[in-house]
Amino acid sequence: LIGEALESLAAQTRAADEVIVVVDRCNDRTGVVAAAHGASARLTILNQHNKAGALNQALAHLLPRLSDNDAVLMMDADTSLSPSFIAEASWRLRQPNSSRAEVGAVGGIFLGYPVRGFLANMQNNEYVRYASEIKRRNARADVLTGTATLFSAKALRAIDDARSRGKVPPDSGIYGADTLTEDNELTLALKHVGYRCVSPKACTAGTEVMPTVARLYTQRLRWQRGALQNLRSYGVTRVTAPYMMRQVLTYAAVAFVPFFLTSLFYDWSRTGTVGWSWFWIYVTILVVLERIWAVRAGGWRSVALAGWVVPEALFDFFLHAVYVKALTDVVTRERGIWESRGDGSSIETLLPWYSPQRHPGLIHTVAFLGVVALAVGCDTIHIGWPIIAVFVLTEAAFAALRLTGLDPFGPLLGSGEPATSRDANATASERGFGGLGVPAVGLARLGGEGTHHCLCGGPFRNPRVTTSKVARRSRQKTTTWLRDERRESTIRFADAWG
Repeated sequence: LIGEALESLAAQTRAADEVIVVVDRCNDRTGVVAAAHGASARLTILNQHNKAGALNQALAHLLPRLSDNDAVLMMDADTSLSPSFIAEASWRLRQPNSSRAEVGAVGGIFLGYPVRGFLANMQNNEYVRYASEIKRRNARADVLTGTATLFSAKALRAIDDARSRGKVPPDSGIYGADTLTEDNELTLALKHVGYRCVSPKACTAGTEVMPTVARLYTQRLRWQRGALQNLRSYGVTRVTAPYMMRQVLTYAAVAFVPFFLTSLFYDWSRTGTVGWSWFWIYVTILVVLERIWAVRAGGWRSVALAGWVVPEALFDFFLHAVYVKALTDVVTRERGIWESRGDGSSIETLLPWYSPQRHPGLIHTVAFLGVVALAVGCDTIHIGWPIIAVFVLTEAAFAALRLTGLDPFGPLLGSGEPATSRDANATASERGFGGLGVPAVGLARLGGEGTHHCLCGGPFRNPRVTTSKVARRSRQKTTTWLRDERRESTIRFADAWG
């Protein structure tokens, strides 16, 4: 994958001037592949903090020689960028600030590949919905994705200064090394020091989906645990309050399923029948239609999968189990750490005696029985169904807002970018900078003709790509990322959504 990532850099309309591959405890030919693509390799030294530690070492080397007009782009090893990514992200950072907060980082909108099989399509539907959500927010980014994000050097320095002065949780570097989700934590840090984060539709990245349920479970558990831990670290602030509200709504949705089923069974046990009305059926149809409409840009497979309802419902139950496990781990202060393996990164945990792994399902069972008891209590005093009605009508109202293109959380989270657009390809030569890497770091100037430095590192699969082949690809003003069939569905989606 590292070769494909570097090829996507060579195909940029505004190419990077330098690419540096961060080689972090690799035992493959990453350095050889980097050299074949005209990039240099930089080894990490005694890194004990995985991706965050590798990026911090790279930034410690790079930032001292950057001015505030320079920029740094991070990119994962399994990611390929749309051809105008650097040019468009560079232009976004250069936009006049006027009365709005300065843009400190431009994140990518990520899509899955290869989209083959049930599990891959379920993940792709998630990514398509996320892209639609970003569009409704006018490109406002709640989390800067680790797949690819361009940072201004000025913003990174502000975070480093804020950590040393205690304005944000202190750490050993710009990236939080003690968190499971360093990208989420860095987003919160940027917003706490007064910067805006955006993800414009032109900045699209393709990233590899998880091939197995086990790896997907590990990935989503790390994401959710990291998000909860970061919110606990930052506490209640103006920035974190909307994020906390979203988490509350998420866990309300998790509790809704056993609450509803308990109320349904309780009602049936007392009356011998289950009541229904056309009104609630119509409300349910509205919610389902919105879920189908949200993935229309993903193609007929995405629409068919959403229209079938049952597969996505089962996938949601899977995610609910992940959310419950994540909350349990955070509440019991189970310590999660990265564990490097040959097939990717996963979580290894050190557990107290009351943890779910030492007593399988204990805390989950207690939580489930608590929801059941709450539902029985509410039904006993005749408020169970009114609570269910409020929940369903709220979700239906959110669905209706999404169908009209509005963001239900817009007033809470703030606006995104002005409703303007710019053709990145038309004026790419006028742009001042860009850069990327894998976990990459890139440098460029906000004004004038700056340089572009990139730091990359990651798994390697295609050692036969030569420098001449990359050069030919970079000369082509191609409108696709790669000719690989795996990317074609992603490109079609990007065109349709744009």
